[in-house]
Amino acid sequence: MKILTILGARPQFVKAAALSREFSKRPEIKEVIVHTGQHFDHKMSDIFFEEMSIPKPNYFLDINGVSHGAMTGRMLEAIEQVILSEKPDCVLVYGDTNSTLAGALAAVKLHVPVAHVEAGLRSFNMKMPEEINRILTDRVSTLLFCPTDSAIQNLKNENLTSGVHKTGDVMADALFFYKVMAPEKATHFKTPPKGPFALATVHRAENTDDPERLKNIMEGLEEVNSKLPVYLPLHPRTKAKLASLGIKPTFNIIDPVGYYDMIQLLANSSLVLTDSGGLQKEAYLCDKPCVTLRDETEWVELVESGVNKLVGSDKNAIVNSSFDFTSTKVSFPKFLYGDGKSSAQIADIILKLK
Repeated sequence: MKILTILGARPQFVKAAALSREFSKRPEIKEVIVHTGQHFDHKMSDIFFEEMSIPKPNYFLDINGVSHGAMTGRMLEAIEQVILSEKPDCVLVYGDTNSTLAGALAAVKLHVPVAHVEAGLRSFNMKMPEEINRILTDRVSTLLFCPTDSAIQNLKNENLTSGVHKTGDVMADALFFYKVMAPEKATHFKTPPKGPFALATVHRAENTDDPERLKNIMEGLEEVNSKLPVYLPLHPRTKAKLASLGIKPTFNIIDPVGYYDMIQLLANSSLVLTDSGGLQKEAYLCDKPCVTLRDETEWVELVESGVNKLVGSDKNAIVNSSFDFTSTKVSFPKFLYGDGKSSAQIADIILKLK
């Protein structure tokens, strides 16, 4: 079976590391990887392939730096040509990026089955481009691999029941596998910062494209930093927005880091503040409380279990939630996202397409 995998952004590289490793164990599977180029900075892209031993992409499309419509359209056109050339039995897409939607649309228009890893997630915020991408991708997918019961229920609510499978989360597979290697393989943070600290990331368009939200978040992080040092690996888009607004954070700004360094920072942190979907899950998997800098999250079970607090861009909520978490003991429920064997389940199910 030939599987054409579409990748474009950091969380997808992490997920692919787990599933591609599983594919490599099976001689009956040939994987062809397409990197759209959506994340093109070395520290946001190439380093993940190098560090996590993901097979080198067979195709690099180098499509980035343009509007949502232009990016998706160019990807759709380019991926269509790859599908026509490779004639895969299945096109595999991950998550909710423009690369995900372009890969799914190109495949379904050419009558190639689509397998969607991380299907069924919903924020119910149609202003998020990711929400549009995931809804449309689920609608055209043949196989929908859901990480949670709530994801399955979301699909049922949309009358999508065929080809739906609860498999757990491949991100859990990746973290469990690579976490033990992080202390040795990390480059900048073999020795993590001394003492308690908070790890923060800010990159979502809903935050970076809204000057008032971005200003409030930065002010909140500054206040948290007054009692708990904050380390922020700065996304290139966020860096440009801060510069344009004249905002100069005084807490610890660092360059984007590789996966092992990120795991080291996460594993040794006391608290996570983020607008990233992936990092919310990774925080839980490392038993770290998380303050989510969004108004909603797809990972509702984390909020319901009390290990994640939604604060949006409210400065006071950011500060209060952070200090609430650091002053009380948090109990983490086990196996919300599977037992680390999701990739094997997915590979088995895909093989049944043949």
